[in-house]
Amino acid sequence: MTHPLPSPIHAEALNIKGLRHGFFTRQGGVSTGLYGSLNGGLGSDDKSENVHENRRRMAETLGASPEHFLSLYQIHSADVITVTQPWPVQDRPKADAMVTRLEGVTLAIATADCGPVLFADPEAGVIGAAHAGWKGAFTGVLEATLDAMEKLGAKREHITAVLGPTISQKAYEVGPEFKAQFLAADIDHAMFFSPGERPEKSLFNLPAFITYRMKEAGVGTFVDLTICTYSDETQFFSYRRTTHRAEKDYGRLISAISLGR
Repeated sequence: MTHPLPSPIHAEALNIKGLRHGFFTRQGGVSTGLYGSLNGGLGSDDKSENVHENRRRMAETLGASPEHFLSLYQIHSADVITVTQPWPVQDRPKADAMVTRLEGVTLAIATADCGPVLFADPEAGVIGAAHAGWKGAFTGVLEATLDAMEKLGAKREHITAVLGPTISQKAYEVGPEFKAQFLAADIDHAMFFSPGERPEKSLFNLPAFITYRMKEAGVGTFVDLTICTYSDETQFFSYRRTTHRAEKDYGRLISAISLGR
């Protein structure tokens, strides 16, 4: 029996000759249960053979080989890796963003509420991918990705960046300590918080914060697809939804980009 390939979301801004990209949903894989069905999370407790088959399908969808479908051991940092050659999946480096000018490799980021951001300067032939949760965005992973792309010859004003499916403000309730660290860094960060339903709780707007950081950094074009992972269980995994349900684990979504001919 043959299974249809996954059908990722494409951003119009990245539909550029010489680029391939996709924000994959949870549809089109072989995993079951909590991980149904296109779980790309190497760090999940899903069956390893299912995760690798799912990732093989994603690679095939983008015209890549599974061996060149590269991902990271993500640690919510501002660290960026410049890819000069592929690495075995078991040797993936600890970081939260990648950049490259190599053709034939695919940069794949895993998320489940955090912000996946794909970058491209097609004129310079440089791409990037970043995992931007609140901590990574707060500590500068997006700006670090732009810096690393510039070192490879990209020009900031020519870079297009797209934010894929991310938890929305209405689903992201945080405590006073969370808000306090943002306000301590910049009182203007208050704009990213609104009152929560419970006393002392706030709702944090991660997509708006990512948008703000990117525009302040001077990126040429920035697009937010405005898709919420929490609110659409059919299409997206969500760490927070899993936490609210006291489920034991969750799948990971994959967002990927590559330079093609």
